[in-house]
Amino acid sequence: MTTVAASKQAQDLLDYIDASPSPWHAVDRSIKQLAENGFEPLTENQPWQLKENGRYYVTRDGASIIAFTLGSKSIAEAGFRIVGAHTDSPGLRLKPKAVYANKGVIQLGVEVYGGPILATFTDRDLSIAGRVNVRDGDYFTTHLLHFTESIVRLPNLAIHMNRDVNEKGLLLNKQTQLPLIFGYAADSAEAKKQLDQTIAAHLAINPADIVTWDLTIYDTQKGSLWGQDQAFIADSQLDNLASCHAALQALIAAKSPDATSICAFFDHEEVGSESATGAGGSFMSDTVQRICAFYKANEEERLRSFANSFFISADMAHAYHPNHPTAYEPEHHATINQGPVIKTNANQRYSTNADTAARFIQLCKQAKVPYQEYAHRTDLGCGSTIGPIISAQLGMPTVDVGNPMWAMHSIRESAGVLDHGYMISVLKHHFNS
Repeated sequence: MTTVAASKQAQDLLDYIDASPSPWHAVDRSIKQLAENGFEPLTENQPWQLKENGRYYVTRDGASIIAFTLGSKSIAEAGFRIVGAHTDSPGLRLKPKAVYANKGVIQLGVEVYGGPILATFTDRDLSIAGRVNVRDGDYFTTHLLHFTESIVRLPNLAIHMNRDVNEKGLLLNKQTQLPLIFGYAADSAEAKKQLDQTIAAHLAINPADIVTWDLTIYDTQKGSLWGQDQAFIADSQLDNLASCHAALQALIAAKSPDATSICAFFDHEEVGSESATGAGGSFMSDTVQRICAFYKANEEERLRSFANSFFISADMAHAYHPNHPTAYEPEHHATINQGPVIKTNANQRYSTNADTAARFIQLCKQAKVPYQEYAHRTDLGCGSTIGPIISAQLGMPTVDVGNPMWAMHSIRESAGVLDHGYMISVLKHHFNS
């Protein structure tokens, strides 16, 4: 892989993330790329009319998407080749009744979504994105909302009033110290009116027609390349839109695979996946069942197809940080730009076992891609992924992998240019294996 090719893939990733400030935008952006490459839309509430070697996608609630290319061989023999990732990232979400005036200052109340590094949200050029439901006669229509300019902010308290901040760190009370500043208003009614008018003007609707919303706070600073020879990536939501983007590119490149190839991107991973749109819901199993129905697979053939499948759970991994050496397991230092990381945990926080790790290593060798192995410090709590959930749900052999990164769950994360290209390459081999 040339440096030019890797840089081009990295820039395409940054463009993908910058167009995806919310899970609904990530799905919308993915749909655009899939449609440009011949994938046809399906809906869950209508019959599916699939065709041999067809390419399709289906969404659930606008925040989760499954795309697939039908394989040329029997699913009982070839099984499925699946990559799973997630569209959500930890951060701040607006409350349903978010707006109020505090001593004349318009503030927006937020809830903490998942486990973000809250201090990184201070003093950033923040804005609002997500979906707004708008009254349309007796029903409603859903509009995507994306303010590209900064319209809210979380200013820090001056050091003169917080003298210990550099010694004790920035601690923010989630209820009282996270509300964002939007502007000025005499009272809360006027404050609500101003926000509603701002949203309505952006969507070209009547403010009175706003019904409900799902709105997230995001950083307006675009992604960038940085470091020696521009070897690193910086952006928000690398965890886990980088994995979504890599899987999407690999699936698009899989023109006529033997095995049915699937990308499954779920919402709500950062809060446990237990929802209709999360990996713990029925979206994956429902879709696989309908594909099996197309192949007229009986129960025996369906079960054989699962046993002959391979699921790759792609979620970002922790890179070794030289300023914090004691945070890592001594023999498991993952290095940025040294290849995808195989993640293992004896307590099944990751789904990897010796067999599935060996299978992924073989894919890396076929793709001529380096690989690394990671285990968390035994005395630190280990995060989890959708891998164990899907593995248990479908009984498929599963491996957990991801590219190494710094500052996971910060509003500004960093990863490697070469690693993103490596991941795309090995996932291409997965879909063609």
